[in-house]
Amino acid sequence: VLVEAAGENAQSRFIAQKILELREEGVPLDEMAVLFRSSFHSFDLEIELSRRGLPFVKRGGVKFIETAHVKDLLAHMRVVANPLDAVSWHRVLMLVEGVGPKKAQDVMAALVKSDNPYGALRAMPGRSGKGLKDLALTLESLAGSGDLRPAEQVGHIYEYYLPILKEHYDDYPKRARDLDHLQTIAEGYQTVETFLSDLALEPPDGNAAGAGASDRDEERLVLSTIHSAKGLEWQCVFVIWIVDGRFPSVYSFSEDEGLEEERRLFYVSVTRAKRHLYLTYPINVFDRGSGMVLSKPSRFLDPVSPTLLEQLVLVEEGGHADWYSRDDH
Repeated sequence: VLVEAAGENAQSRFIAQKILELREEGVPLDEMAVLFRSSFHSFDLEIELSRRGLPFVKRGGVKFIETAHVKDLLAHMRVVANPLDAVSWHRVLMLVEGVGPKKAQDVMAALVKSDNPYGALRAMPGRSGKGLKDLALTLESLAGSGDLRPAEQVGHIYEYYLPILKEHYDDYPKRARDLDHLQTIAEGYQTVETFLSDLALEPPDGNAAGAGASDRDEERLVLSTIHSAKGLEWQCVFVIWIVDGRFPSVYSFSEDEGLEEERRLFYVSVTRAKRHLYLTYPINVFDRGSGMVLSKPSRFLDPVSPTLLEQLVLVEEGGHADWYSRDDH
């Protein structure tokens, strides 16, 4: 089944709803898998699964909200939303050059006593003074702009955090791309409170046996990069982001060798399903890395006969989601 969704979050909601339906029909969670080309492709889906209480294990990458750089950026947002959040303050302060555990504790103690914490932060002496002043200016500007939407807050903090990211991580370009995607996800939220609440959710955690557990409550859905899915099969497989620019990636367009490697991965992905195969793609998605708007189904589908694929279009009206066959409209 080929499914067109009006955006990434619509894709995520369709998959979560379909998984719930299949589970009700008797398909165990550990007999379902969601496959993707790159680890960051599943970020929005992870949030949706957590919101619905669907437990999952991720292979071939770290869960989105467990990555250090995402935690770093969200800690800044939490400090602005709740200046008494000691855990987030500690994380934010430890990112400042010249601040260690002892200095962080001293700064936090001073902030608690002050009527003007941002002013106290700006006035801190020592070699960490400049870094603390820059932090204070960033947080104060956000705290003073109460009408900023979540994506705007993420953008402002990202500008401040990017030099820190480059300093701390050799693979910062990959992590920066993750944060670009975080900003895209944030665009789907109206309030910072809801955004932070959803990203604080953790899915129910099964035991280490995970996919092999016999108890229904311990079954977990599998999220996996295609590389990590080689040699494995499930009753039902969802392959997401089947859109030109993501699968294949925009970077492989000009390289025959790279394109062929992605074509092989596509073949691997669609042969992992024993019974049900869903290929999903969102449309009208702005890709920050390339500056392109992604809407065209993957070119890897071009040789596939239309008679082999049932085509569905996801539509939403009045908060209710439904889908119809393209042949019917």
